[in-house]
Amino acid sequence: MSAPVFHNIVDGREAASLSGRTFENRNPANRSDLIGLFQDSGPEDARCAVAAAEAAFRSWRNVPPPRRAEILYRAARILTERKEQLARQMTREMGKVLEETRGDVQEAIDMALFMAGEGRRLYGQTTPSELPDKFCMTVRMPVGVCALITPWNFPMAIPSWKILPALVCGNTAVIKPAIDTPQSCWSLVQILHEAGLPPGVLNLVTGGGPEVGEALLGDPRVRLVSFTGSTEVGRRVSQACAPAFKHCHLEMGGKNVVMILDDANLDLAVDGCVWGGFGTTGQRCTAASRVVVQQGVYHQFLERLVERAGALRVGDGLDPATQMGPLINERQLRRVDEYVRIGQAEGARLVCGGRRLEPGGLAAGWFYAPTVFAEVDPGMRIAREEIFGPVVSVIPYRDLDQAIEIGNSVAYGLSASVYTRDINAAFRAMREMYTGIFYVNAPTIGAEVHLPFGGTKETGNGHRESGQAALDHYSEWKSIYVDYSNRLQRAQID
Repeated sequence: MSAPVFHNIVDGREAASLSGRTFENRNPANRSDLIGLFQDSGPEDARCAVAAAEAAFRSWRNVPPPRRAEILYRAARILTERKEQLARQMTREMGKVLEETRGDVQEAIDMALFMAGEGRRLYGQTTPSELPDKFCMTVRMPVGVCALITPWNFPMAIPSWKILPALVCGNTAVIKPAIDTPQSCWSLVQILHEAGLPPGVLNLVTGGGPEVGEALLGDPRVRLVSFTGSTEVGRRVSQACAPAFKHCHLEMGGKNVVMILDDANLDLAVDGCVWGGFGTTGQRCTAASRVVVQQGVYHQFLERLVERAGALRVGDGLDPATQMGPLINERQLRRVDEYVRIGQAEGARLVCGGRRLEPGGLAAGWFYAPTVFAEVDPGMRIAREEIFGPVVSVIPYRDLDQAIEIGNSVAYGLSASVYTRDINAAFRAMREMYTGIFYVNAPTIGAEVHLPFGGTKETGNGHRESGQAALDHYSEWKSIYVDYSNRLQRAQID
């Protein structure tokens, strides 16, 4: 049986790549499972998509925002009706367990509902003028054509974070999903068209970053770029946007910390660290890859964490008994294994995992054992660099000041967490941690769509996904003055 072929979506129609080339999309839990063939597009395909978006912008920007929002409401309804089908499709494509892919689809539903609501709340301000007979107000304007470049770990949620606020603000867009997980984004784009999105407003082009991504970055018709991925690539995106002063939103790496105090509820803390460290096989920018534990409970906590991590059932995410799925590809598996060897060479004590899993039918996929290092020094590479896999470093500390110092010592600043019953300690940590997200008695993952999402330092460049904060990236402010005095008034001079 031949594999289905998925085309680009340009100007509301399916289009093959101009080169005629395709690439395979395979199940990371079973490499023999071919999901489909996707277009291996090139720069000219990207330029055609931008042309369609530019043409559509002229009319879409003038559609009243509440009317744009109605399309998002309809899309939310369709997503809800097909949630289970889309979740199963995503598990087969990306590997994470069904419970998580259902959450991924739900996040797209939530974002559609939230941003649809913003269609009636694209508020500006009215303010008194300093002069008589003069009226002042502000309004939001769309930016123009947006290039959206998304990763593979949340293949529907993250595209929804970018697409939906862009559309409700009146922009048009071209999205390039990751080549490892194009189908989930393709389905989202198709559903938005089914909900009534006009042709050309949203276009999808699949292919590699050097071919499609670079073409989008360099196209002068693109006025905004939103990128989620590694800090290394994000730096190149920023440099490419700078000469033309394009709006540039970057959501990049993380090396997140959980701080556990002596008075913490250890059962709750272990639950949080297992979920934060091994959920999505550790392939989250918010993964809890560092756990710093106060000396009084260090050994007790470590024993419980190792027991729980070692007992996790690893396998195909479509199996209801599976608790952790595969890594996304062979390259990522090799990266994780290389960091495990680095940790051992640095002198950290490997207490759990540290190997590829192949027996019992797992050889057909990219499975790696949940891995825990103990007695990790904060200066070790495994405690400072993003691994993006199921590897957790446990670090002992003396007091809260040292825990905060360790937490802030890395180049990233996305998410942090503290487990304690001491409200004073919780508020001190909340204040002192220089991260974009902070949790008390919860793991470093679990963001909600109505709050801003993003980080500091090498995690981001000051913009945020989600919530009303996202609107500030996808719109421009215009200040308007209406003088009805029928005479010249010179602001501060008069």
